[in-house]
Amino acid sequence: MDRQTTRETPSEQWQAFRGSPTGTDLECKGWRQEAAFRLLNNNLDPEVAERPEDLVVYGGTGRAARSWDAYDAIVEELRQLENDETLLVQSGKPVGRFRTHEQAPRVLIANSNLVGKWDNWEQFHELEAKGLIMYGQMTAGSWAYIGTQGIIQGTYETLAELARQQYQGDLRGRIVVTGGLGGMGGAQPLAVTMNNGVCIAAEVDESRIDRRIETGYCMDKTENLDEAIERAKEAAESGEPYSVGVHTNAADMLEAMLDRDFIPDVVTDQTSAHDELEGYYPSGYTVAEADALRNENPEQYVEHSLDTMERHVDAILGLQEKGAIAFEYGNNIRGQVNEHRRKASKSDDRNPFDFPGFVPAYIRPLFCQGKGPFRWVALSGNPEDIHTTDEAVLELFPEKEHLHRWITLAQDQVSFQGLPSRVCWLGYQTDDEGLTERAQFALCINELVAKGEIDAPIVVTRDHLDAGSVASPHRETEAMRDGSDAIADWPILNALLNCAAGADIVSVHDGGGVGIGNAVHANNHVVLDGTDRARETAKRVFTTDPGMGIIRHADAGYETALKEATRSNVHVPMQQQNRE
Repeated sequence: MDRQTTRETPSEQWQAFRGSPTGTDLECKGWRQEAAFRLLNNNLDPEVAERPEDLVVYGGTGRAARSWDAYDAIVEELRQLENDETLLVQSGKPVGRFRTHEQAPRVLIANSNLVGKWDNWEQFHELEAKGLIMYGQMTAGSWAYIGTQGIIQGTYETLAELARQQYQGDLRGRIVVTGGLGGMGGAQPLAVTMNNGVCIAAEVDESRIDRRIETGYCMDKTENLDEAIERAKEAAESGEPYSVGVHTNAADMLEAMLDRDFIPDVVTDQTSAHDELEGYYPSGYTVAEADALRNENPEQYVEHSLDTMERHVDAILGLQEKGAIAFEYGNNIRGQVNEHRRKASKSDDRNPFDFPGFVPAYIRPLFCQGKGPFRWVALSGNPEDIHTTDEAVLELFPEKEHLHRWITLAQDQVSFQGLPSRVCWLGYQTDDEGLTERAQFALCINELVAKGEIDAPIVVTRDHLDAGSVASPHRETEAMRDGSDAIADWPILNALLNCAAGADIVSVHDGGGVGIGNAVHANNHVVLDGTDRARETAKRVFTTDPGMGIIRHADAGYETALKEATRSNVHVPMQQQNRE
């Protein structure tokens, strides 16, 4: 396996910025270009990214730009981009700029996309080594990452739904065990405690535990599993929220729990198992030892990594058999074991998919209503701009008790990273004027900007994990009712439709959190700058985007989606046939 291991010296521009510019002075020729400029740099803020000096934002190798030369070129292109031009970015490298029109997207991005026969890690790595491609993960390569604060509500919503299904709506007195405290997994301890539960999280990289403690996402740490279990039991018995990071390998920890006959209430995982070489750490190595092995003998590293994944999945199945609720949180660890090790254990009656993914288990009913992670970023850098929007969304939806609880918790417990940002789950459901929930809120923000109640424009984006923007058979589209799990037409249509609607940045990626060849997904941004143009764009995009979730799930025959289509006047051709 030939991998490029040399590291470039970080850009002087990036070293000068070390995060996004703030305030109201522009580096670019308009706020739409400025938004892209600031979001790119926000992705690479040391408070936000995992390894910004290597252009890595999260997920092991998820990058914001292909190289430092490409980063400098993107920055310069955005500075020069006219209000009627569109910049094309191919896997983190600017490749063209064309005159289009003012309503067209300012930036179009494609990351990691390979033709089907060649759509695998081996081909990707060969092209990456030649400098021809990069891994964009999801929000890394689309310049929409906002740190661990971006994933927190999705994890919170998943655990809240689990609690509603299993524990009368609350995790109080329940112990959740997991692994991975990196860019995505780092939200887990706080999401558990926000639901009043107790979390034990394994993490082999001690610096990640320390970072989560510093930012308030985790409460405690230990090297000793018995200490962690004892503290967790005490907290659960007293009904107090508590979280502890254990400095150990996740597979080792789960096996040790089985040996101790300690069975948690819930077990899941958010290690970066989608990438067996650069995302996941094999058992038996410190971080430094594993990094050295990766550079010296990547083939051996991969074998040890997959061996550990096999043990890891086997331990999750073992805990499940003894009574724990188990689910995979979208990192494709089941798929990795199924593909490379076939069986998760020596037993003939178990396989990696004997425990479900989080989407079919807990999230799909929300997707059927067009709901998903709607996030917004204050380009001014002023936290008060987010506090103003917090109050606005609460006033706009006074009946949504769950939303009010989330915003209150987020204000109190979620620290800003880089540009101040917020996320909440809003969907399609239309009001009397035919405006979707997302459109209603976007128009409200745009008006606040127009009135000067917010210092600078707000850019609205979302996670790629959304109702109608992903095809991922081991995650968002796992176990679709009609068997359409692997059909990638839907995210392509999502991107095309949002281009037609005039979103300011539109992107299409391969891979995401489950790895090359396992997903296709799309994203978009809308800059709310207080103008009439932004108002009309918001009406369109925040109808088309969540609307794709309605029609995608209606087409698959989900009654909830079909009912929402009828209620909110979403035109679904052949609707009666879809019910059959």
